[in-house]
Formats: sequence, structure tokens, C-alpha cells
Amino acid sequence: MSTTTQHTAHAAGTEPGIETIRSFPKVELHVHVEACLSSERIEELAAEFGVPMLRPAESLFDYSTLADFLAVYEWWCDLLRTEVIAEQLAYDAAAQLNEDGIVYAEVLCGPRYWPHLRREPLIEALATGFDRAHRDGHADCGLTPSISREQSPEWAMGLVEWLGASGPPRVVGLGLDGNEELLGRTSPKFTEVYARAADLGFGRTAHAGESSGPEGVWDALEHLHLDRVDHGVRSIEDPALLEHLAEQEITLNVTPTSNVITGLYPDVDHHPVGPLIEAGVPVTINSDDPKAMKVTLSGEFAAVSRSLGWSLADVAAATRRAVDAAFCDQEKAASLHRQVDDHLRDLTREPAGKDHHP
Repeated sequence: MSTTTQHTAHAAGTEPGIETIRSFPKVELHVHVEACLSSERIEELAAEFGVPMLRPAESLFDYSTLADFLAVYEWWCDLLRTEVIAEQLAYDAAAQLNEDGIVYAEVLCGPRYWPHLRREPLIEALATGFDRAHRDGHADCGLTPSISREQSPEWAMGLVEWLGASGPPRVVGLGLDGNEELLGRTSPKFTEVYARAADLGFGRTAHAGESSGPEGVWDALEHLHLDRVDHGVRSIEDPALLEHLAEQEITLNVTPTSNVITGLYPDVDHHPVGPLIEAGVPVTINSDDPKAMKVTLSGEFAAVSRSLGWSLADVAAATRRAVDAAFCDQEKAASLHRQVDDHLRDLTREPAGKDHHP
């Protein structure tokens, strides 16, 4: 943690309020573009394509398990049928992130969930939407296409080769997702795909250790040689894995509220985010599925701060960990660190006694 962070007046033993957190220049590494779609927009698309709503819009985003969430997710993704929809969704996602004080994000997209579009025009449309949003002053978004575990290694290799040859510059990494509990041990079939992605300069991440136990994380690390892990929370069940993650400085992009909603933990107070950090594992805080789970990154930071007694210094430290784990270039990372420094410096100049709680 930097000296600036440690000595920020607002960080000295004071839990930050939601507005203080929202105004902080945050970085997010685990957020899905398909889950940045509001229930109202889903209802509009359903009407446009003559598709009956799965259930009323006001209860569409109610789930009790990961399997339930994924089933509803696939239903609304079937409504994402054109490049115009994809571009506007990316634009709207960047605008939403910007409203929440996020200055940089690496956004996951899963071509598997866009059955009406080929992967190449889909990724190009999303990149165009992010380009347009950034020009308009919204969050700067990198794009991380994600393989689904049920897809073939041939499909995945074709994606990676295309990304390397002619993919949009906004593509910064490669991801992997899918329900590990249902699909089983799938990391080994993508070993060559991930090796090729590394050769081409893409960052490597994968969902692991969510529906699977720590063995899912071990498997992904062994076969995919990840730079970071999305979720990874069940690493807490294996002391040897915790030691390995800490020693190798492999970041876990955790999503506390998402894990609670899908039934992994009863509430944020029982989430292992605190013990993971105490074990020396680099951990970042993320929203995962903002609209689909009715959360924001600021809200996640506020929930974790209440649970763990975090000060603004801890929020800053988590943000710095996200910058360090990001797949952006060194110049961009340095700029993001400077934004954190500048914001903390500005806070020390504010009048003493100002209330930063909601």
C-alpha cells in the first residue's frame, strides 16, 4: 500500500460512505457485458421480436442458484440478435460504469450467449460501442472474449487466431466460463488455446473455484497458466492453494454479492474475501453482473467495507490491486495509479469535518 494511501485523512479508521466510494476512480476486472442489460430493455427487445417474457420484468432477475441464473441469462441473451443491439449494449454498459465512478474496466463477453451473431462481427460491434462511449467521456473498457466450457478447442483456437490476426485493439484478454459443477473437468482441453493466446500477447483469465471446489482452480492454473482467476473463492478451502496463489501473486477477481445470490454463501459477512486477503492472496472487488444482480461496484465496496471494517485506504488498495492485475499496457496502468494518487491528494485538501457517509 502506498504512503499516500496510508496517510489519507479520509482513510484513517473511518468506513467510507457510498458517495465517497462512488466518486473514487475505480477499476473493475470481472463484469459481463450481457448482464449490463436492464429488465426494461429486455422487455422492449422481447416485444420487438415477439417473444413472450419468461416471467414479469420486475421478477426476471430473481434467482436462487447458479443454474437458475444461467438459465435465465441464456433466455435473455437469445434476444441479443443484431450488431446494432451489441454496439448499443456496449455503449450503455460503459455509461453505466462511468456513472458508478469506474474509470477503467475489462469487460467479459461470451460469443456462446449470442446465438444469432457470428463471433467476429459481435466482437467488432462491442468494440465499436466501447470506442464510441470512451469518446463521449464514459468508462474506458477493454474487452475479454470468453470461451464457454462446452465449446470445442477447435472453435476456441479459431477465435484466438482471429483475435491475433485482426481482432479489435480493445480486446485485451481471453476468458473461460460455464458451470463447472455440471460440465466437469474441462480446462485441459483448452491448454493449447491458452498457450497460443499468451504467445499473441493476450492476458489469461478463467472462471474457476465457484461451482467447483479448489480443485477447479488447481486445474485451471495447471493447464491454462492463468494470470488471474475470476471468482476463485473456494480456494479458501485449500491452504496449499492459498499459499500458491499468494506466492505466485495470482489475483482473484471476487464478486461477493453474486456469490450470495447464487447460494454459495449466506451473506457477505460469511464470504471469504477477508480471509483470502489475510492469507496474502491478491484480491479485487467486482460486480460480476450489475443489472442482472441489481448491484454496482460501489455497492460491493460499501458492503465489503461494512463487513470488514474497511477504510478508504482499503478501497484504494483493492483498486491498486486491480490496476496491477489489469491486462492494459504499462502506460495505461501508470495513468490509473496516478488517478488514484490525485484523488486521494484532493481529498486531503477538503475542509475538515465533512461528513462522507450517506
